[in-house]
Amino acid sequence: MAKITGNFSMACIHAAILYVYVMTVANAARVMPVHPYMQAQEKPISNIFDTSKYGILQVGNGLANTPQMGWNSWNYFACDINEKVIKETADALISTGLAKLGYIYVNIDDCWSETSRDSEGQLIPDSKSFPSGIKDLADYVHSKGLKLGIYSDAGAFTCQERPGSLKHEYDDAALFASWGVDYLKYDNCFNLGIEPEKRYPPMRDAINATGRTIFYSLCEWGENDPALWAGKIGNSWRTTNDINDSWASMTEIVDINDKWAPYAGPGGWNDPDMLEVGNGGMTYQEYRAHFSIWALMKAPLLVGCDVRNMTAETFEIISNEEVIAVNQDALGVQGRKVLAYGPEGCYQIWAGPLSRHRLAVALWNRCSKIATITAKWDSIGLESSISVSVRDLWKHEFISSNSMSSFSARVDAHACEMYIFTPTMAIHSVT
Repeated sequence: MAKITGNFSMACIHAAILYVYVMTVANAARVMPVHPYMQAQEKPISNIFDTSKYGILQVGNGLANTPQMGWNSWNYFACDINEKVIKETADALISTGLAKLGYIYVNIDDCWSETSRDSEGQLIPDSKSFPSGIKDLADYVHSKGLKLGIYSDAGAFTCQERPGSLKHEYDDAALFASWGVDYLKYDNCFNLGIEPEKRYPPMRDAINATGRTIFYSLCEWGENDPALWAGKIGNSWRTTNDINDSWASMTEIVDINDKWAPYAGPGGWNDPDMLEVGNGGMTYQEYRAHFSIWALMKAPLLVGCDVRNMTAETFEIISNEEVIAVNQDALGVQGRKVLAYGPEGCYQIWAGPLSRHRLAVALWNRCSKIATITAKWDSIGLESSISVSVRDLWKHEFISSNSMSSFSARVDAHACEMYIFTPTMAIHSVT
């Protein structure tokens, strides 16, 4: 920048610099290479932070301005659920402080109902597991300031062979609303071969007809690329098959979900499935990477462990307010993998824009040995002359006040370090 002279006010100078910065970021982003996970038959994504594919939500419920947060019973309890577990989980979300951080949905997954409908064709809660009924449970959860979620299926049966809601959408939605349900996870088993684009809208319409505000979470497993059509139907849509508690499953799911980044935004989110943090199948570093990347991808943060009996390490990970803030940032742009290099591309840089012209940046080492990973400004959409402060979201401290051109860090094997880059508005004079 040339030396500034004359009688311009400092406010005008700062405004001019901010404008130049925004334009350079935008121009740099437009020339990013085609993302490696895009298939040949699909339209290439040339902008790493592109959101132009995002559809206009038609659910009309005003929910999901940011990704949903809460807890789901399946990953830890599977079918071994009952009203005592659900109530104690609600209590634990309050006592641990997780609810104050945004974990407000208490979601019951499959196996809550009897194996057949009653004589009037209505769903019935399992009399042994939920003897007090779902309305009583919803009232209890609501009394804690939390919200209750339930599960059904866009098929003849649920995945555990309880009655599904296909052809019963209006009756079941009305029943859920009468119970005070706030969230519906809608699965894909026993779908009779009917296209999902035909099976999922009727439940949207049925929910809307109840007049109750219910979060609508489609669980179509990504088989028919729901990111292409589900934004006009639900608040989130599964882009992948079920996660399991392993490094291999978690990383595979990340790569699948990544390519759909342009289709997510406020009102509707890509869902790579629930969190496995705390269930024992991965290391501390792997779980921290899992949580970091889910947050960056604007994925739903649905805890899948037993929150009544968390370890200190598990709580440390899922309660990181700075990482949660990335997930819940109002700008609502899904972060994505912008560069992979090294052996089999295992040195990875993930990034996504945040409000106030900031960038969330993750350096992820998917190799088996410690490595130094470098993010150059051109790979994350920054013009090379921009200076940034760097805050480490796991150390909770600023580690640089004036980084330019690139940033490097040593990253342990299978670990992920996460940062926020904030442009500094200092004036650089060139003589």
